[in-house]
Amino acid sequence: MRKIGLTTTVPVEVLLAAGYKPIDLNNLFITSKDYSSYIDIAERDGFPKSMCTWIKGIYGACIENDIQEIVGVMEGDCSNTRALIEVLELRGIKVYPFSFPHSHKKEDIKKELDKFMDIFRVSIEEVEKVRIRLNKVRDLAKEIDKLTYINNKANGFENHLYQVSLSDLNGDIDTFKSELKSVISNIKERQTIDKKLRLGYIGVPPMTGDIYEFVQDFDAHFVFNEVQREFAFPRADKAENIYEQYYDYTYPYDTEFRIIELKKQISERKLDGIIHYTQAFCYRAVEDIVLKEKLDIPILNIEGDKLNTLDARTKLRLEAFLDMLSDFKEER
Repeated sequence: MRKIGLTTTVPVEVLLAAGYKPIDLNNLFITSKDYSSYIDIAERDGFPKSMCTWIKGIYGACIENDIQEIVGVMEGDCSNTRALIEVLELRGIKVYPFSFPHSHKKEDIKKELDKFMDIFRVSIEEVEKVRIRLNKVRDLAKEIDKLTYINNKANGFENHLYQVSLSDLNGDIDTFKSELKSVISNIKERQTIDKKLRLGYIGVPPMTGDIYEFVQDFDAHFVFNEVQREFAFPRADKAENIYEQYYDYTYPYDTEFRIIELKKQISERKLDGIIHYTQAFCYRAVEDIVLKEKLDIPILNIEGDKLNTLDARTKLRLEAFLDMLSDFKEER
């Protein structure tokens, strides 16, 4: 199978129907033991230090791992992706464009998906067959999610890891499906996690994966990962077709549409507070203003940059926030 890199979650059903092995460059970057070398590659090639680390990491991962074809999301994801794509094309990498229309109209989304299918010469029937197959894997991810917020047996990092991995299914559907089944079986055998505070994580998946372990020392655990859950398409089984599925995907569209689902999950999961993670030099940091205004729940915004672990200042801010939530919960 030919490898194809992804700059973010895209209609992977189309790529699989076309016989490709999808590789999420974000996951390839952040899970590398030497992730900082990917950043160095980008900066040596001229990427400024004041640019988002994820963009530089994606570039480095693409170059270092000899990815010759990628799907670049031109609208609905990162504002820097266009520039990234221009540099990758300069390096001889074949780029296939895809957009999540800002209009968020069904007819526009259908037009983009049809265009994407035409590029890879696959039919809607072929894509729907793959979608049905993937939905069985997504059901397993939903089970891990329920084991997190209902049964309190899966921890926040596991919830994050197995949902975010749905972007490319770790490159192999059947192997990933078997892994999920094994993980679910093991989690079910555990004792419940007994923590005082129930946290939500919103925003892009973190560079600092140790945040999930850190909060446990303060009688808290994450029972909701917003964007990771969207990458796993938890409502895909309710969509009649791929067009509806990608219409009901909150991540790439306007904040108002995203907030509807956030309010629902805050209530359903009985969250005490939210950590909003943003990346340095990313326009999405401005969304924090809107989220704090629209969501009736305490929110702490933390910012990541190059480090893949929490720095001392962020740990101090998290500790103070969790102490405040604990006091507030006791008062209630």
